[in-house]
Amino acid sequence: MSLSSMHELLDGARAVAAFNFIQLEVAEAIVAGAEAAGHGVVLQLSQNAVGFHGALAPAAAAALRIAEASTVPVVVHLDHATEEDLIDEAISLGIPSVMYDGAHLPDEENLARTAAVVARAHEAGVWVEAELGEVGGKGAHVPGVRTDVEDAAAFVAATGVDALAVAVGSEHAMRERSATLDEALIRALAERLRVPLVLHGSSGVSDAGIDGAIAAGMRKINIGTHLNAVLTGVVRAELERDPSVIDPRKYLKPARVAVAAEVERLVRLISGGAA
Repeated sequence: MSLSSMHELLDGARAVAAFNFIQLEVAEAIVAGAEAAGHGVVLQLSQNAVGFHGALAPAAAAALRIAEASTVPVVVHLDHATEEDLIDEAISLGIPSVMYDGAHLPDEENLARTAAVVARAHEAGVWVEAELGEVGGKGAHVPGVRTDVEDAAAFVAATGVDALAVAVGSEHAMRERSATLDEALIRALAERLRVPLVLHGSSGVSDAGIDGAIAAGMRKINIGTHLNAVLTGVVRAELERDPSVIDPRKYLKPARVAVAAEVERLVRLISGGAA
């Protein structure tokens, strides 16, 4: 069984790759790719994905079972949860890592709610990621916002969070890998804070940009949209190749293989090479 904690996965790692899934096939591909690379991985289910399925428990159970059967360490993580009840449910289901996203709230309310979530989660031994300085593409904010170093330090100290997602130039749901990251800001945050930094919106960052961000101090790299593009591209090509196909296994199998291959490549990039 290889269900792991975030503390264990990060310990001694250059950085960890974290991939979001919606479909079961993508969850399987993420772990298969990590196994091929020989490095652990974070298997993430967002609140939006939970909404798509209509409930947390079925998708969470599948992710936990896939993790347990893996030959490499896998952390199952609830991503971008704005609803505290959903976080409490995740904890009760045995998910060892959660992100409480209060970045849309006024600063004082975000701090208070995050601290309360941290207290409950830590009592259950669960790792908590939070967000300060909204990441472009989420909520009502606009791209271009940057996290203030001293604000981030105060937030971490007041809430006790285990990791912080910071705004340094990336945006969610980008289809082109054209974002330019502020490596000087990443370096300043890494030097000032004593918790791992998390890069959201990494689908919009080039390989060189990801490598530079890690060198500057990023420890957890979140990728979702990019894998969706890989999956959809293969499905579209397969359906165009044979318009008569109706068995979803005919197009989902090659799509799963393609996603696994891209996960393997990205895990090697993020981890710093082969095991």
